[in-house]
Amino acid sequence: MEWFKDINPVMQALLGTCFTWGVTALGASLVFLFTTIKKELFSGMLGFASGVMIAASFWSLLAPSIAMSEDIGLIPWVPPLIGFLAGGLFLWIIDKTLPHLHSGMQISDAEGLKTGWQRSILLVLAITLHNIPEGLAVGVAFGASGAGLSYATLTGAIALSIGIGIQNFPEGAAVSLPLRREGFSKAKAFWYGQMSGIVEPIAGVLGAYSVMAIRPLLPYALAFAAGAMIYVVVEELIPEGKSDKHSDAATIGAMLGFAVMMTLDVALG
Repeated sequence: MEWFKDINPVMQALLGTCFTWGVTALGASLVFLFTTIKKELFSGMLGFASGVMIAASFWSLLAPSIAMSEDIGLIPWVPPLIGFLAGGLFLWIIDKTLPHLHSGMQISDAEGLKTGWQRSILLVLAITLHNIPEGLAVGVAFGASGAGLSYATLTGAIALSIGIGIQNFPEGAAVSLPLRREGFSKAKAFWYGQMSGIVEPIAGVLGAYSVMAIRPLLPYALAFAAGAMIYVVVEELIPEGKSDKHSDAATIGAMLGFAVMMTLDVALG
């Protein structure tokens, strides 16, 4: 841990998001063992991811944003409110413009701008969309800890990386397994699955660098990442997890995910 403390926060963010990317690849590797996954289990995994992201949005992002705003003399609820809504708006714009397709849907149901891209690319982009706010959240958390503020700690940023990494496992599988069913080879399905997580290191480095370069952005940036993650949860993960009779699995998964992330953040942060 000591060596990790001594490196630049931007590099910490890169390492943290490379870890979350690696867990995405681990999830994608399930394609070498299975060609499909039970819908009930998949619903539970989506619910778990939702719970982790909801807990992380408050414990790791919004709570520090509120404390930070008060500490620097701002109205405590204003930066979190502005940042949170801006994060949701940012993801809404991407959701409406980036072509993507969710698993189990017909290509005619693709969202975003109309395009002639292949179905496989659209499936990958759907999960890539989820990973943007996750990488941003980890990067901002490491950038905030690098600012030396007591309520934005390095251990808290590490806890967030672990939590995001855990919930990335089903996201990797959510790309590779459908692609395998589409007729892709195992190797090619795995490749696309793990590539859906490559945006996390990119977003993480950008997030850390931005808040390190412009420190007054910190409370806004933390809340921005929270708003982006909550948008993904409400717009994508919960509806997909509750889309059929296995809704109990999604609910239980969400409760467990929230409990795991809350425990990680409180215990380590």
